[in-house]
Amino acid sequence: MERFDLGRRLFAEWLGTLLLLAVVVGSGIMGETLSGGNVALALLGNTIPTGAILVVLIVIFGPISGAHFNPAVTLSFLIRREIGLRDAGLYLLAQVAGGICGAMLAHGMFEEPIVAASMKERTGFSQWLGEFTATFGLVATILGCLRFRPELVPYGVGLFITAGYWFTSSTSFANPAVTIARSLTDTFSGIMPLHMPAFIVAQLIGAVVATLLLGWLVKSRQPAEAESDTG
Repeated sequence: MERFDLGRRLFAEWLGTLLLLAVVVGSGIMGETLSGGNVALALLGNTIPTGAILVVLIVIFGPISGAHFNPAVTLSFLIRREIGLRDAGLYLLAQVAGGICGAMLAHGMFEEPIVAASMKERTGFSQWLGEFTATFGLVATILGCLRFRPELVPYGVGLFITAGYWFTSSTSFANPAVTIARSLTDTFSGIMPLHMPAFIVAQLIGAVVATLLLGWLVKSRQPAEAESDTG
């Protein structure tokens, strides 16, 4: 893969996360506006654009920065020693800044206050378990695809998040940068700032567990072991 300098990689992370949050927040506003009070339709209107844009963004920015757009994913690659500590920290800053800018962009497009703390309650063990599960599944999807079918990462991620909106109790934030940005929007996709830290903790734990478990699961057998099995 072509190697891009750090500045371009950070800009790709910032811009990709910005566009992701513009879609997450913007489609939430649009879905709620058009659904006539039907929460299921509003959620569907939020789900499909989010899954779709993830495919597009990973296809575009994957060759530049790896298309993490997510501190939990960056943490996974840090554990795997595929990114250095300094670069991981800079990725995190770019992702959080991009997410906040994306939420602000969505607010501007829909004539909402540019920044507004969310009043939507999302808390409790079931919600935290949902975030652990969502992030575990997302990281497992990425690592599994990278191991066996790397060209399918964009589609695997988009499909998993689309499913995650519906099978997790938390509607699958699965991303600390997304969670921070969504605490600053008092719209359909928001989360109360007070409830944000527990979501982030659950996400990071899910990412660590998935990284360790998938690292063991997909590790190739040593040649000596393979020979002894067939000898």
